[in-house]
Amino acid sequence: MKKALIGAAMLSVSSASFAVAPGGPGCGWGNMLFEGKSGMGYHLLATIVNGTSGNATFGMTSGTNGCDVDGELTYAGENMIGAVMDEFSEDVARGEGEALDAVAVTLNVAPQDRPHFAAVMHQHFAQLFPSAEVTAAEVTTQVLAIMQADARLAQYVS
Repeated sequence: MKKALIGAAMLSVSSASFAVAPGGPGCGWGNMLFEGKSGMGYHLLATIVNGTSGNATFGMTSGTNGCDVDGELTYAGENMIGAVMDEFSEDVARGEGEALDAVAVTLNVAPQDRPHFAAVMHQHFAQLFPSAEVTAAEVTTQVLAIMQADARLAQYVS
């Protein structure tokens, strides 16, 4: 049950975050139809119109429909650890747990290397969580640095 809740939290955080859409923020017929509107309902309707008709994809490849692929994509959502920060810190302290497994899965750590990942994170608890005020971004930076320094886990860090 806890795995399902953690998975749902991670999914909802990522799907509720808005970024500059591929092709630009005004790309597609859905954006044209609901121009000037705001709120979750209108964003959802615009996404459905764009997705079901494929016009945003066409617009990106042809340079039409208000689409422009020259800009950089952005992401304004929480990072992978932010959604499960409290559970992750508890699991790292214990050296096992579902949030620790969820982060390993998110980082594409192979199943056979996940126990090693958990052990290495446990060994570096003080480095990961130097204070109660540590942010998810700081923890993520440390997780990646620790993985990079470990011969077995370095393969998972790009």
